[in-house]
Amino acid sequence: MLTETSLSIWGWSGLGVVLFLITFGPFAIFYFVFYILCFVGGGFVVTLLFGKTNSEKHLEKCEQSFLPATQPGILKTLDELKLEVKPIKIDRRVTGSNIIDEPLQQVIQFALRDYIQYWYYTLSEDESFLLEIRQTVQHALVQFSTRSKEVDWQPYFTTRLVDDFATHLRVFRKAQERLNEKEDPKQRDDPEELLDSFFEAEVEMERTLCRDVVCTMPKEEEGFLKDLCEVLLYLLLPPGDFHNRNMRYFVREILARGVLLPLINQLSDPDYINQYVIWMIRDSSCNYEAFMNILKLSDKPAELEAVKDKAAEELQYLRSLDTAGDDINVIKNQINSLLFVKKVCETRVQRLRSGKEVDALKLAASFGKLCVIPLEHILVHNIALQFFMDYMQQMGGQADLFFWLTVEGYRVTAQQQLEVMQSWQRDGKKQSSQTKGLLKAAVVGVYEQYLSEKASPRVQVDEALIAKLAEKLHKEDPTPEIFDDIQRKVYDMMLHEERFYPSFRAHPLYVRMLAELDMLKEPSLRGSDDGEGESFNGSPTGSLNLSLDDLSNASSDESMQIHAFISDTGVCNDHGKTYALYAITVFRKVPDGSDDTWVTYRRYSDFHDFHMRITEQFENLAPILRLPGKKTFNNMDREFLERRKKDLNAYLQLLLNPETMKACPTLSAYLCDFLENKAYSKGKGDFARKMDTFVNPLRNSMRNVSNAVKSFPDSLAEGMTKVSDNMGKMSERLGQDLRQSIFKVPPMMPKSDINSEHCRVSAQLDDNVDDNIPLRVMLLLMDEVFDLKERNQWLRRNIKNLLQQLIRATYGDTINKKIVDHVDFMTSPEQVAEFVKRFRDSYWPNGILAESPPRRDKNIRMRTRVAAKTSLLGIMPDELKHIIGADTTRKGILRVFEMFQHQQLNRRLVYVFLEGLLETMFPQCKFPELFIKLHSCSQRTHRYSQKLRTAQKR
Repeated sequence: MLTETSLSIWGWSGLGVVLFLITFGPFAIFYFVFYILCFVGGGFVVTLLFGKTNSEKHLEKCEQSFLPATQPGILKTLDELKLEVKPIKIDRRVTGSNIIDEPLQQVIQFALRDYIQYWYYTLSEDESFLLEIRQTVQHALVQFSTRSKEVDWQPYFTTRLVDDFATHLRVFRKAQERLNEKEDPKQRDDPEELLDSFFEAEVEMERTLCRDVVCTMPKEEEGFLKDLCEVLLYLLLPPGDFHNRNMRYFVREILARGVLLPLINQLSDPDYINQYVIWMIRDSSCNYEAFMNILKLSDKPAELEAVKDKAAEELQYLRSLDTAGDDINVIKNQINSLLFVKKVCETRVQRLRSGKEVDALKLAASFGKLCVIPLEHILVHNIALQFFMDYMQQMGGQADLFFWLTVEGYRVTAQQQLEVMQSWQRDGKKQSSQTKGLLKAAVVGVYEQYLSEKASPRVQVDEALIAKLAEKLHKEDPTPEIFDDIQRKVYDMMLHEERFYPSFRAHPLYVRMLAELDMLKEPSLRGSDDGEGESFNGSPTGSLNLSLDDLSNASSDESMQIHAFISDTGVCNDHGKTYALYAITVFRKVPDGSDDTWVTYRRYSDFHDFHMRITEQFENLAPILRLPGKKTFNNMDREFLERRKKDLNAYLQLLLNPETMKACPTLSAYLCDFLENKAYSKGKGDFARKMDTFVNPLRNSMRNVSNAVKSFPDSLAEGMTKVSDNMGKMSERLGQDLRQSIFKVPPMMPKSDINSEHCRVSAQLDDNVDDNIPLRVMLLLMDEVFDLKERNQWLRRNIKNLLQQLIRATYGDTINKKIVDHVDFMTSPEQVAEFVKRFRDSYWPNGILAESPPRRDKNIRMRTRVAAKTSLLGIMPDELKHIIGADTTRKGILRVFEMFQHQQLNRRLVYVFLEGLLETMFPQCKFPELFIKLHSCSQRTHRYSQKLRTAQKR
C-alpha cells in the first residue's frame, strides 16, 4: 500500500514535470528559480527600508528631547521677513529738465523690459538685480548729462565736426586720384583697391594711426568697442559698480554689442544714408534737369536698369487706364515723358556695357556751332576767366592778362577810397595826404611790376604810352584812370591778336568753359547741327520791343486804371506739343470814362520771359518777385494747373499793386505790352535767357558786395591800411603766379616739412588773417567738396573771397552769432527732448519694440540712389553754380555722394565723429593717446613708421 502510494506520488510528480516542461519549455525551471529569488530579495529590501525609516524617526525624537524649546517670537519674525517685499525707490531725475527726463525714463524702461527682463525672470524673481541695473544706467546718464552741460559745443559743431568731414572727403579724393592713375580698368573699378588706397592716404595724413582694422574686421571692431566701453564705464560709473567685474562685463557687452554696434551698422549703411538724404530735403521739388543729368552721368548699369524697369511698370499701368476727354492729353504727356526716360536709360546702359563711352566735351565740340561769349564778359566772370587764364598761360600772354586784371582792381579800389576821402573832407577831417600817398605807392607798384624796364616779364605796349605814364607819376596825383590808355591797348591786343582770344574760341579749354557755364549745346543722337551759333551781346535790355519814348510817356496814373486776373486755364495740343494756356481777363478805363475789357492768352514761358525782362530793368523788384518754378513731369495735371494759376495770379496782382507802380513808374509800359490782346513776342532767345540766369545773380551779388565794401572801413586810416596791405599782397601773389607760369619757378610758400595735402583741413587756417573761424572752415569745406585747388591759384583766391564776401553781404558780421544761436537751439532742452522722443518712437512705436526691417530689394535700393543724387543736385543754388561752375558743382556733389556709398568708409567717418565727441567731452582724459593705442594693431601704421625712419636715415 505504501509502495503504491509512493509510486503514485512519483508518477504524478513526474507527469507534472513532463507537462510543465512541455507547456513552459525546457528553461522554465530557471525562470521559476529566478522568480523565487526576486520575491525573497524584494521582501528583504522592504524590510530594510522600513527599519531605516523607523530608526531615523526614533533618533530625531531622541535628539530633540535634549534641546531647549524654540521661542515662538523668533519663528514669527522669520516668517515675516520671508514675506516682506522691499520697496523699489527710483530717483527719476536724470538731466534736471522734466521735458527731457520723461521720455528718457520711458526709453530706459523699454530697454530694460525688452533686453533684460524677458530672460532674467526665467532665472530669478528677485527685483534687486534689475533695480541695481537701472540705478547704474541712471547714474551713468546723470554723469554724461552733467559733463555735456559743462562743454562749449560751438567750437565742436562749427570747427571740429566740419573739419573731420572735410578731412575724410580729402582722403577719399586722394584715393580716387590714385585709382585713376592705375592703368588697369578693372583695378580702377575694384572696391578693394579703393579701400586700400583710402587707408594708405589716411595713414599718410594721420601719421600715427590708421582705422583700417576697425573698419574692415568685425572681430577687431568688437574688441575696439569693448575696450572703449570699458573706458567710458570707468568715467561714468560709481567706483563700486565699476570694480564689480560681473556688473562691468555685463554692462560692457550690452553697450558694445547691443547698442553701439547695431547703431554703427545702421549709420554706415549706404542705403540708410540715401534714404536719410531724401528725407532731409523732402520739401524740395523734383528737378527734371537734375534727374536727367544724373541718368546721363550715371556709370552704374544697375541704377539705370532699375529706373528703366520702374518706367516700364508705370507705362504698363498708364496704358491700362480707360480714359476719355481731357484726361487723355494728360495721360499721353505722361506716357511720352516715361518713354523718353526709358530711352535715355537704354541708350546709356548700351554705351556702358559696350565700352564705347564718349567724352561729352569732345562730342559737343565735334557737332554743331559753339556759343560765342565776348571777351569783355569772359574777363568779368570768374569761371570763364579761369579757362582764359589757363589758355593765356599756354600762349605766353598771362602777363598781359594779369596787368589788365590788376589795373581793374586798382581802379575799383581807388574810386572807393577817393569817395571815402571826399566824404571825410566834407566832414572837416583831413586824411587826404595819407590817402594819396598810399594810392601813389600802389600805382608805382603796378608800374614797377609790369611796365618798367626791370619788369620781368614786361607788358609789350607802345613806349610812348609808358613814358607818358611815367611823366604823370612824377607830376600828378594818382587817379583811378591813370592806366586807362595802356589798359585799353592791352585789351585790344588780347581781343584782336590771333594767338589770344580768336584762337581761344577754337581751343578745347573754350569747350570746357561752356560746359562749366552750362551753355554747351547737347548734340543730337544723330549728330546733326542746330544751325548757326548764337551770340550774346551782353545788353540786358537790347532785346526789348518797347521804345524809350514809350517808357518816358508811361505814367503811374495810367497804371492805376489797369486791372487783370487769370480767369481760366486750359491744355492745348499743337502739332504734338502739349502745353498749358492761361486766360487773362484785363480791365482798363479809357479817358472817356468807359471800361475796355479783353481776354489775352499767355503760356508759362511768356510769364518767364516777362519776369526776366522786368527784373533786369527794375532791380528793386528782384528780391520781392517770385515766379512759380518749372515742372516737367505731370505738369498738365489739373491740380497742378490750378495751383500754378493761383500762384501766377498772386504774381500778377503784386505787379499791379499801386505801391509797386509808384515805386517803378515805367513798369506800366511793360505790363501793357504783356497784357495786350496780341501774340506775345519774346524779347530773349533761349541762349540769352540762359546767359541771364547766371549773369544776373552774379551781377546782383557783386553789387551787394560793392555796397558792403564801400561801407566797411571804420576809419579812413584803417581802411587805407587794409587796402594797401591787400594790394601789396595781390601784387606779390600775382608776381608769384606770373613767375611760376613763365619761368616755372615755384611760388614762395611757408617752409614746412608736411605737404598741405597730407594734413587735416583745419591745419590750413591762418590765425592771423581773421577771427571768423567757422566761416573759414566752411570755405575750406567747399574747397574740398568742389576741389578748387585744381583751379588757377589767383582765381581760387578770388572765388573764396567772393564766397566770403557774399556770405558777409547777406548775413553781415553776425554769421558767427547765427551759428552759435543755431547750435544753442539744437542743444536746447526742447530740441534734446524732441530728439529723445523721435528715438523712442522709432525704436518702440506705440511702446512695442520695432522689428528689424528686411533688407530692401536691389532695384529699390538702386532707385533710391538715383533719387538721392537727384535731390542733392537739385538743391544746389544757381548762385553757387555761377560762381564755381555748373560742371564743377555736379562733380563735387557726385563725389560726396559716391563717398557715402562704401560702408567701410562710412564706418571710418562714424568712428572719427565718435572720437571727436569723446575728446570734446573729456578733454582731461588724454583720449587722443588712447585712440592711438587702440588703433595700434594696424600694420599700415607700422609700415609707414618704418618708411619714415628709413627716409630720415637717408
